Amino acid sequence: MGIDAIVALAGLVIPPVTDFIKKKFLKKEQDTPEATLSTLATTKPEVMPEYLKAQAGLMDAMTRFFNRDVCGTPSQRVVDLRAAIRPLGVVLSFIILAVIAVLHGTNTADISGAAGVRYSCELVISSWFGDRIATK
Repeated sequence: MGIDAIVALAGLVIPPVTDFIKKKFLKKEQDTPEATLSTLATTKPEVMPEYLKAQAGLMDAMTRFFNRDVCGTPSQRVVDLRAAIRPLGVVLSFIILAVIAVLHGTNTADISGAAGVRYSCELVISSWFGDRIATK
């Protein structure tokens, strides 16, 4: 049971800790467009329209570059399938763990080789819940 607890706790703790470390130690750059705009507002307000126009052009160029190989939107079935993969994995992991528990309780099958499957299911479930804790 010790390794089960370690796997479950690792899946629960690692995503929030990683998120905390990123927010705590990886500070945002001080030279952001907002900081520059704030400085311009107090020093040279006449240049603000040109700066905003240049920033809008930069964002447009970055968006077009990012979407350069997109040739349309995927079908709704593909979008729905991709959105359901992780929750479906969690549900299947619960089902597999339930089947393992029933088989272990009835002693009708030798499930000693299913330890890796059990650990994987526990990790899938706990990491999903850990991600839910870590997100905003």
